[in-house]
Amino acid sequence: MTAPGTKNVLAVVSPHVGGQAAGAALSGLFPGRAAVTVVESADENPAALRAAHVVITGLAPVTAEHIAAAPDLELIQCASHGFDYVDLDAARRRGVPVCTIGSTGAEKQNVAEQTFALMLALAKQLVPAHTALVAADWALPRLQSSITELSGKTLGIVGLGHIGEEVARRALAFDMTILYTGPEAAPPETEERLRARRVGLDELLRTSDYVTLHAPLTDATRHLLDAARLALLKPTAFVVNTARGALIDQDALADALESGALAGAGLDVFDPEPPTAALRLLGAPNVVLSPHVAGVTRETLVRIALAAVQNVLDHLAGKPVQDVVG
Repeated sequence: MTAPGTKNVLAVVSPHVGGQAAGAALSGLFPGRAAVTVVESADENPAALRAAHVVITGLAPVTAEHIAAAPDLELIQCASHGFDYVDLDAARRRGVPVCTIGSTGAEKQNVAEQTFALMLALAKQLVPAHTALVAADWALPRLQSSITELSGKTLGIVGLGHIGEEVARRALAFDMTILYTGPEAAPPETEERLRARRVGLDELLRTSDYVTLHAPLTDATRHLLDAARLALLKPTAFVVNTARGALIDQDALADALESGALAGAGLDVFDPEPPTAALRLLGAPNVVLSPHVAGVTRETLVRIALAAVQNVLDHLAGKPVQDVVG
């Protein structure tokens, strides 16, 4: 029985990002006025969902049916920068705010680092070089012509938000030219500090040697890089995606890689996750793949948990919440 005045918090943490273990760590951050139940799917404990005042989700779907099943729901808190796994329309109809941790910057350092890890791995051909050496194959003569530098190359950033800015800041250290695109221009002082120039998406794709995606997944951005847009890229260009897998048409990307129309791709995100064995990109040439690790270092997980919990605590205390997306 929940004590009077206590709010029920349902923490839904998908197994592929830690499940019960990660949820238990998160639940330990709440004071006594919150009763926390940890599940790996919102369907797992119907009674807890029905009683929930707050749902915290770690990349686990929160559907219209889940929202309808929680009559006392007051807040949905995403423990992430993204929010595509929550039915925003259903939440809006119920008047339930949906929040992310976007402005806290909890994920920005490691996502930017992972972006450059993928870019460097592609430029230096680290995966084929490693694989060849393990097989006792001195691959230098074969790989030498495809090993490149980041210095002097043009980096196109799709989405110059908190994460995009961190990527741009690191690109300066590599002496890269920075282009960006997005629905709004960055403040002039930001453009000046990052030496970044805003262009349209098509121009960015035609001009860039590396294209890195840092946009949210919405109806407008789903398959933002489709076959037609991928065809705008130079055959020597690389695509890096540490945002959401569905920003790219994965079959079209596989076509471009297999045909040699694109030099390579570094991917940390997939659609769906985890990817199935049928995903052609798993066997495509010159890809570097990682299992959505860009936001899950030990340090990042602590920052994410603290940011998500703080927003919920503010709500429980009657204070305004941050990063409302729906």
